[in-house]
Amino acid sequence: MAEKICIYLLALSVVVSFPGLAHAEERVYVNGFDSNYPPFAYLDSRGNPDGLDIKAIEWIAREMGFKVRHEPTEWDSVVACLKEKGIDLVASGMSITREMKEQVWFTIPYWSIRKVIATGRDSDLTADQILDNGRKLAVLRGTSEAEWIEENLVERRRKRIVLVYYDSAPKAVNDLLRGKVAGAAMSDLQVKDAAKNNAVKVAGSFGMPDEQFGYAVRKEDVPLLETLNGGLMKLMASPYWEELKKRYME
Repeated sequence: MAEKICIYLLALSVVVSFPGLAHAEERVYVNGFDSNYPPFAYLDSRGNPDGLDIKAIEWIAREMGFKVRHEPTEWDSVVACLKEKGIDLVASGMSITREMKEQVWFTIPYWSIRKVIATGRDSDLTADQILDNGRKLAVLRGTSEAEWIEENLVERRRKRIVLVYYDSAPKAVNDLLRGKVAGAAMSDLQVKDAAKNNAVKVAGSFGMPDEQFGYAVRKEDVPLLETLNGGLMKLMASPYWEELKKRYME
């Protein structure tokens, strides 16, 4: 399925790259994003892309003289889709990890996050208690925290955790509140966002180092990388960056 999506997106990107076909003067880059990763990227109530990363990359596009088109992309195949040229960049809360840096180029970091375990607001369970005794822990498929827990807690430390995989944080939170899982591993910002409308809280951390986010491009796309870096530096020095942080992070 992911391969078909990438082929379809590649065909579209070829069309918009040629002015004679698309009647466009500016280069159009396709941003592959996670459609259910608030507050960084998601679809709003009308089905339109929204979130801090969506608005940030749109501002950068205007400032740096290109256009951007957003395409929801399955997160566990987003890097493959990028490398196969189904999309041109990933501006969607992507963690800068050693493993990812072997496959793509990252821009300068623009955000730091802490990975935590969420529980229901009335739960007395601590993070340590959730990570033992065979309890079920929700993790988001294809994320750095899922990989870290698998490698460091399950394989190395032999923690007795039953990992339950989800495609989105809202689905994981929903099952958490229904008692189907004891906790959910995600970023502190995801818990904060979920707590706006759900009875959830941070139970604690699980030992994973803090991470930084950056935008990803193919390794051969150095000019695009330089353009995005320049745009990010302009953005983070502008009043609009403070406006975005206030709108999506507070």
